Amino acid sequence: MKHMTHLAIVLIILIANSATADGVLNLYSSRHYDTDERLYSDFEKETGITINRIEGKADEILTRMEAEGANSPADVLLTVDTSRLERAKNMGLLQSVNNDTLNARVPSFLRDNDNQWFGFSQRARILFYDKNDVTEPPMTYASLADPKYKGRVCIRSSSNVYSQTILAAIIEHIGETDAKSWASGVVANFARDPQGGDTDQLRGIVSGECDISMSNTYYFARAIRKDVSGVSDQIDMIGWVFPDQAGSGAHMNLSGGGVAAHAPNRENAIQFLEYLVSDQAQRYFSAGNDEYPAVAGVALSPSVAQLGFFKSDEVDLSKVAQNVSAAQKIFNEVGWE
Repeated sequence: MKHMTHLAIVLIILIANSATADGVLNLYSSRHYDTDERLYSDFEKETGITINRIEGKADEILTRMEAEGANSPADVLLTVDTSRLERAKNMGLLQSVNNDTLNARVPSFLRDNDNQWFGFSQRARILFYDKNDVTEPPMTYASLADPKYKGRVCIRSSSNVYSQTILAAIIEHIGETDAKSWASGVVANFARDPQGGDTDQLRGIVSGECDISMSNTYYFARAIRKDVSGVSDQIDMIGWVFPDQAGSGAHMNLSGGGVAAHAPNRENAIQFLEYLVSDQAQRYFSAGNDEYPAVAGVALSPSVAQLGFFKSDEVDLSKVAQNVSAAQKIFNEVGWE
């Protein structure tokens, strides 16, 4: 009888531990947007699964997961930019997920060829210009290197992942030799040394320091939706171009993620990814952070809709990510600091 009582206690403990595991999702994220709180709270409410979050800079998160190895508690990794997602894959931090919902709702060009990472929201990297001073704005990425724009272009540094990814995409389209010529031409057109973030490139137009800049769409859409110092009060002077609409289309940056390689709560992780591609979550990405949804047919928020619809580049983003090292080499060679 005593033995049976002890066994019953052990079973109760095992069941309790199992229930705790079933109700938990350990999320490692480098997304830093307050609006994501709604994503997490709604998922918890709908599923009863509690999200435990570890947040930090992308490189720090990846280094932590690598150090934790097979003992990592991470179930899901969320981060920004294709190059980081591909890096996580190459570091062995993700696992393949063959899921009908994800495969059906995320277009093939917005997910890894091995289904280790998936894009959940998009930002187009486009060109902005001063409508007062630029009568013929560049309509393609290639034309950004046109000598007629000498001394007029503001852009981010080569150490920024957005810069690395756009050049990596150009390499995929036209090859390293021509991509190097393009990068050299852009450097010749710099209005100033590369500095600041995307919002600073827009501020450069308002201040008159530059006539043309490159930025992700959601920085501009955010300035439409709410006050952004140095941009919103003069936003009517800024025009925009979705480049290469007669060609390959506008370059897209992703925010995405995947299931961690050693996820202790794998089924919860997959359920969370499924939630991120639901119409509800996709609308949050657009309304809360001014991003374009990854899933076709989801309504855009007013700020994003004001930018308009466009043709996006459907280049294989896995291949683009593989070109980042070549892009960095080109930056170094042409003096793009």
